Amino acid sequence: MSRKNFVKSDMSPPLLTLDNIALTFGSTPLLKDANMRVYEGERICLVGRNGSGKSTFLKIAAGLVEQDGGKRFLKPGVTARYLPQEPDLTEFATIGEYVRAGLEGAEQGYKIPYYMDALGLDESSGTQNLSGGESRRAALVRTLATEPDILMLDEPTNHLDLPAIEWLEKELNGLRSAIILISHDRRFLEKLSRKTVWMDRGETREIDKGFAHFEDWRDNYLEQEALDRHKLDRKIVREQHWIVHGVSGRRKRNMRRVKELAALRKSVKEQRHVKGDVQFTTVETQKSGKLVAELKNISKSFGARSIINDFSARIMRGERIGLIGPNGAGKTTLLKIIMGELEPDNGSVRLGVNLEKLIVDQKRESLNPEWTLSEALTDGRGDNVIIGDSQRHVQSYMKDFLFLPEQARTPIHALSGGERGRLQLARGLRRPSNLLVLDEPTNDLDLETLDLLQELIADYDGTVLLVSHDRDFLDRTVSKTIAYESPGQWQVYAGGYSDMVAQRGAGVKARKEKETKEKFEPKKAVSSKPNANKLSYKHKFRLEQLPGEMNACETAIVALEAKLADPDLFAKDPDGFTKIAQDLETQKNKLDALETEWLELEALKEQG
Repeated sequence: MSRKNFVKSDMSPPLLTLDNIALTFGSTPLLKDANMRVYEGERICLVGRNGSGKSTFLKIAAGLVEQDGGKRFLKPGVTARYLPQEPDLTEFATIGEYVRAGLEGAEQGYKIPYYMDALGLDESSGTQNLSGGESRRAALVRTLATEPDILMLDEPTNHLDLPAIEWLEKELNGLRSAIILISHDRRFLEKLSRKTVWMDRGETREIDKGFAHFEDWRDNYLEQEALDRHKLDRKIVREQHWIVHGVSGRRKRNMRRVKELAALRKSVKEQRHVKGDVQFTTVETQKSGKLVAELKNISKSFGARSIINDFSARIMRGERIGLIGPNGAGKTTLLKIIMGELEPDNGSVRLGVNLEKLIVDQKRESLNPEWTLSEALTDGRGDNVIIGDSQRHVQSYMKDFLFLPEQARTPIHALSGGERGRLQLARGLRRPSNLLVLDEPTNDLDLETLDLLQELIADYDGTVLLVSHDRDFLDRTVSKTIAYESPGQWQVYAGGYSDMVAQRGAGVKARKEKETKEKFEPKKAVSSKPNANKLSYKHKFRLEQLPGEMNACETAIVALEAKLADPDLFAKDPDGFTKIAQDLETQKNKLDALETEWLELEALKEQG
């Protein structure tokens, strides 16, 4: 059955109505006149700049945030489910418990095993040490399993690899549910949306077409708005001239005209102008050699698992190379070998001369959550940012990346995902480079910022290596693609993702290896040669104990970081805040020492 067959007629009442929604944070109005109606089977994408209120509006739609003004009405009997950006699984022991708790009276749930398998999850897995991607996939299963009347999805593709994204597209297209979708993935939006709601300066504007038609419509709207504003400014000038020089103005003020002028001025003052663009610039340095890297017949394995097998490639100055493949295929390993940070088991790697690498890690792993925004940009050294050989005041540099001056002392853990993404770019682009390495740069960035990042890549006077699951972004930026084919096998294609699909006849597929095979084969190899192990009894015992101690450290770190995430902790208990921060540092140092000890013992064991 096609989706058209179960969409109700235009006369059907909406499932969900949001009228004149208003919400203010502190003294700043976030929403002032936001509207949306959701009908059965609709496909709506909610778009807008970072900070425009998309996620908050979706939470109001889900009934999770109370608006200050306006009306929310959910038709009686209608079920709605919401996918958060940062799901919290801490109250549940296993993924299965978390997912099944989300059924909440719904009789469905028979699809849970299917969704678990499709997204690579195990119901029995504990929730304490899940990665952000695993938590997001678990939340996706919980949301989809109930088959609700309305699905509200906030950035569902974050942390998903290409096979999972394409699977999700197909799955959502086959559902009867109405869908409200927030995403930075253009291709995903284009394939799923049929109506677009634009969040802009506290208001909503609607186009009864999918995202593919939105950007041209938005640009035309903004051009017309700028023209109307110019006409209004000219009218104010004419009215001012009349009041000062008009005959009736000199003799007896016409109060009606004076009031009209005051109203015009008030209208201009109250207009909320479009937020400025991010100013992306790179610091120039000397050119690299014509050859950036040459890989000849390289291979790399970890235990019994082959990551790269007999792969050859040549990367020349000025090329834009995209690395694509499913999670766990070995993209990061291949990237490190290309950059000379990891040695292959076999084959040779030749790097070019004068290479100055700039690595922008969008996983935010290098960001200390306790730094302030200013400290992150200046490395804690005063109020100036070092950009190449020059300096700029930190607040001036912040403005280039759309940060407000009052955010200078904001701790990083209080920033949104998009703000952390812009901060990571701001930190990286301070340094001179001729080899730009971008690891998942599209996460949490709004579409306008992605456009500017695309222009940066196009104008960059050097070589770019890009790891991404965003098909549209790959098509717009890369000139060559290194794609995962099968375990250990990689292939070079000309062009971006769509060019690769045209050449090979299919997109990136999930890895075929079974997780159980990866888990148990190395154990069999060790147990088959017990006498060859050079470890003493003391070392063997220690090697068995270390994983438990490391898990305990990781659990303690997660708990301490959760306490520090409380924005009111320092104000309420500064001594307690300091004590927790010290305990966190102690646990991190302890974990580092345990991991070093474990690696040394594992290396000794492998020498046997």
